[in-house]
Amino acid sequence: MKCPFCGCNDTQVKDSRETDDATAIRRRRECPECGQRFTTFERIQLRDLMVVKKNGERVMFDRDKLARSIYLAVRKRPIAAERVEKIVSSIQRRLESTGETEVTSVQIGELVMEALARLDHVAYIRFASVYRDFREPKDFEEFLVTLEQMAKPKGDE
Repeated sequence: MKCPFCGCNDTQVKDSRETDDATAIRRRRECPECGQRFTTFERIQLRDLMVVKKNGERVMFDRDKLARSIYLAVRKRPIAAERVEKIVSSIQRRLESTGETEVTSVQIGELVMEALARLDHVAYIRFASVYRDFREPKDFEEFLVTLEQMAKPKGDE
């Protein structure tokens, strides 16, 4: 593993352990050249996924981009980073297990919406406002009405 600080090609693993959700191995490494320490994560990747965007462009699936978008939605909310990582891992596993090599950005967005709806309603609304491209206050109002209807117990009608 190449040192991110000095570029040395030979770093030493000092400690390895599974992550809390057992989806990756966390390795603490040290560079013999500059003495800096850093962490790497090793994850299973079943297949390379291509994401087909709404405009038809195809890009490689980027786990970090998915995580950033979820972290942005849960920013300043009482959500542990481990919960976000579990969501990201779950979404990635679901996409990889479809057997398809291409997924749409819409599929990914819907999986994120589904996960955030169960996790935190504020994060869900934040993500939806970008994903569904809210432009006016009435867009929020309509979405909140839908959210309230989803939250109502079935016997209240």
